[in-house]
Amino acid sequence: MKTNPGRFFEDYSVGEVIAHAVPRTVGQGERALYHALYPARGALYSSDVFARSVGLAASPLDDLVAFHTVFGKTVPDISLNAVANLGYAEGRWLKPVWPGDTLRSESEVIGLKETSSGATGVVWVRTRGLNQHGDVVLEYVRWVMVRKRRREVVVPVVVPDLAAVVAPGALVVPEGLDFSGYDFGLAGEPHRWGDYAVGEVIDHVDAVTVEEAEHMLATRLWQNTAKVHFDVTQREDGKRLIYGGHVISLARTLSFNGLANAQMIVALNAGAHANPCFAGDTVRAWSEVLDRAETAVPSVGALRLRLVATRGKAGELRGADGKYLPEVLLDLDYWALVPR
Repeated sequence: MKTNPGRFFEDYSVGEVIAHAVPRTVGQGERALYHALYPARGALYSSDVFARSVGLAASPLDDLVAFHTVFGKTVPDISLNAVANLGYAEGRWLKPVWPGDTLRSESEVIGLKETSSGATGVVWVRTRGLNQHGDVVLEYVRWVMVRKRRREVVVPVVVPDLAAVVAPGALVVPEGLDFSGYDFGLAGEPHRWGDYAVGEVIDHVDAVTVEEAEHMLATRLWQNTAKVHFDVTQREDGKRLIYGGHVISLARTLSFNGLANAQMIVALNAGAHANPCFAGDTVRAWSEVLDRAETAVPSVGALRLRLVATRGKAGELRGADGKYLPEVLLDLDYWALVPR
């Protein structure tokens, strides 16, 4: 058999390291398509001149371009037969990705647990994205629900112990980054690190209706081959599930209105795709300030932010039963770098 049907839950073993196929050289084309799809407006990722003014050699590629590229490499080995991507933890951006860099991915299986139905199981992996020099540019843990091929196979249970939050001391500020000469006018908003209060909720006001063509283009762009995003026969309702990363980028872009100076994502503390998203859904976003931290660079502060994508209202997340409201699509907890 020369074709690859993908892995099923019982095909994984804890400790296994998977080197994912097809490295990818990324450049200005990925930047242009990313900005067209979402459209991103962060000044640091839009302008070489602005990036040089804050100490970088040029404008790196958007942090989520790096994430989607690294993630996409893992799909044929991790989530080709996935029912859903469930969550993230311990994510860190360690080096900028520059136009012309070549990225590859590798994952270590760190946990396995069969679900109560016996038809699926949860697989935890720690994924690293590496550039052409072998430097790790990004690392994160994710867990995904994968179909079983044979229900009778028993897989030993291992559930990893994951940190709830990436410690501020573990945040990596890119070499040379200095916001002491930051141009707030060019960035689009005047708000500094100190202007945000813990507990503050920001309604990002704007909304985007998801189109079938756009999410299909985005999913292909990142070479994500998960069947549920392409094949309508994979779900009983006959719908193609929107790639969760597409929702992340939409929400991140919408958050510009109120968080224009949250220039760089440097850590991913937690994340949940709370409910499925489909073409025709209108996505809104709101953020809550969870924490503030200093960094080793005096002009650079870090904000810990909860980013929520929803079909509903700002500030509404869970019902009286503690479960996510059906309107909530994404609950993402991350650290971003902001001028002080």
